[in-house]
Amino acid sequence: MMILGLTGSIAMGKTCAAEDFRSLGVPVHDSDEAVHALLAEDESIVAEVAIAFPEAAAAGAIDRRVLARLVFGDDEALSRLEAIVHPKVRHRQIEFLNAAAEGRPVVVLDIPLLFETGGEGRCDAVVVVSAPRAMQEERALSRPGMTRRRFASILAHQMPDADKRRRADFVVDTGKGRAYSLRAIENIVKVAARRRGTKWPRSWLEDA
Repeated sequence: MMILGLTGSIAMGKTCAAEDFRSLGVPVHDSDEAVHALLAEDESIVAEVAIAFPEAAAAGAIDRRVLARLVFGDDEALSRLEAIVHPKVRHRQIEFLNAAAEGRPVVVLDIPLLFETGGEGRCDAVVVVSAPRAMQEERALSRPGMTRRRFASILAHQMPDADKRRRADFVVDTGKGRAYSLRAIENIVKVAARRRGTKWPRSWLEDA
């Protein structure tokens, strides 16, 4: 089984790329969705986050908007949150891979900060989505609540797009339209399906 890591900077089209992989029958694990689910469903995670960030806790739940505000621009706070959440996300990734292993030649781990967190070491190949900077900025600023200051701060905490493209095994240029991206992803899936992966299960089990 080939494990593809899917990543890209903010507003580069990663969500659409993940949808394209799914449309081709490739299982995709979304790390952001896993975090949201953990904060909504996992009582132990909610309790730990409530202790670390009491301002974000209300009626036995975590207000994600308040939590996002507390960690925005604060590297120390973000590191505390990641130390709580990341091990659980990793466990869910392993569960996903176990479930997908039977008869699935290719799977995708959708991880926004793949390179920044060293996650590429758990993937057989990495797919980076990219687009021209002007298009990226236009997409980002069209999002509700996004400002130029917030956009700049997010970029400052992400590896530069040029570095991600340089380290990628595959690059999908989403600036050329959805049809172009889908064709590129179809080719990636065909290539990946012919390869033999090496990252699952041994390397994951040894690191878990």
